Amino acid sequence: MQTKERLGKQDILRLFTQGCKKEKNIGMEYERLPIFSVTSKAVDYSSEFGVCNFLRAFAREENWDYITDDYNIIGLKQEHDTITLEPGCQVELSIKPEQTVQKVKEHIENLDKMMKPVLDKFGISLLSYGVSPLSTNKNINLIPKRRYAIMAKYLWGILSDVMMRETAGIQCCIDFESEEDAMQKFKIANKLTPFITAMFANSPIRGGVETGYKSFRALSWLNTDNDRCGFVGQIDEKFSFEEYIDYVLETPMIFINRDNKTIPINGKMNFKEFMNSKDFDAEIEDFELHANLYFPEVRLRNFIEIRNQDCVGKDLQYSILAIYKGILYNKNAISEIEELFKTFEYRDFSELRYNVPKSALNAKIQNYYAKDIAKEILCIAEKSLIESGEEKFLEPVKELTLSGICPADIIIRNWNGIWNKDIKKLVKYVSENPCCAR
Repeated sequence: MQTKERLGKQDILRLFTQGCKKEKNIGMEYERLPIFSVTSKAVDYSSEFGVCNFLRAFAREENWDYITDDYNIIGLKQEHDTITLEPGCQVELSIKPEQTVQKVKEHIENLDKMMKPVLDKFGISLLSYGVSPLSTNKNINLIPKRRYAIMAKYLWGILSDVMMRETAGIQCCIDFESEEDAMQKFKIANKLTPFITAMFANSPIRGGVETGYKSFRALSWLNTDNDRCGFVGQIDEKFSFEEYIDYVLETPMIFINRDNKTIPINGKMNFKEFMNSKDFDAEIEDFELHANLYFPEVRLRNFIEIRNQDCVGKDLQYSILAIYKGILYNKNAISEIEELFKTFEYRDFSELRYNVPKSALNAKIQNYYAKDIAKEILCIAEKSLIESGEEKFLEPVKELTLSGICPADIIIRNWNGIWNKDIKKLVKYVSENPCCAR
């Protein structure tokens, strides 16, 4: 009888090298916060008008298939598209990658149009906002997905429950042609993230009060689990697929799946130790699961996943995609960004990452305000996008950034002004679809 070979680093490396492709697609994962339109409270999972029954009704209306966990409905799928639930019932749309931002927008708008009649029937609004505006994690139960209960017990940061149950973000996915191309894009994306987080900061009001932070969502990620969050590596050093894998291998494990059961590991070993363990036969699926429980600012898969943007609406969500597409798919733009960032070191980007949640575009990097660097970033992206006609998708964020403000600044001004701290006015504002409704 042939002995099964142990999982090795070369087996894992193939997961990444197989991602090399000539395409230049852009993908989007779009989380939003479901609230009851009448009360502004977070929608629960299991009540009569909760998210589970919404999914059932939508699946029946539009002929989508269930995604289940231990017989509980945790999402829907139809061809390449999914509607899934994050731990606190946040609704995430994940669509197949497209060649243009316009195609992504049309795809998302079509799904929204399909969902709206069912959402209205259930009295649910989906908020384009970064943190739950009224309900807090103590009043938001986890959905019945086995992994989330284990994660909630394991993640040790003081705001990990906020991250899991209250927050919503937007992730942008980018292709790469080769390992060299992937590493260049990976390092540039990491350096861009604190500026993009600042430009789209959109979570200043939480639990019905002003928090003193412009992105409370970004703050929650700073206080979730330093073993698996933040930058991977020094972002200026020579980097490779193998070195990225090494960081993942050194990260403590949370759990594994065996025979349709979830087995807690709870940080007792990292993946490298797990691969050499006598108690388990490590499988490639174990690494894939473990890598998905690794939450850096930019995550490497068989594509590049850029993670740390607050959920925004009013077409700002497509500005995020346009910035990354304009820069990361254009060699001249990459060169200009490298020139822009050449005087900054790892510690500068790291300090900026910690200062952005509170100050957003008014945070400083060395002697510069983030808003001044952000204007240069926009200019570089715009030049790149003119050839394809996609520069128009930058208009919503240009209006803000060129004025030195982010979405949170408008919300704070209105909250303390014409809204008179009325949570319903905030909810109405972040529920509106028309671009730049001020």
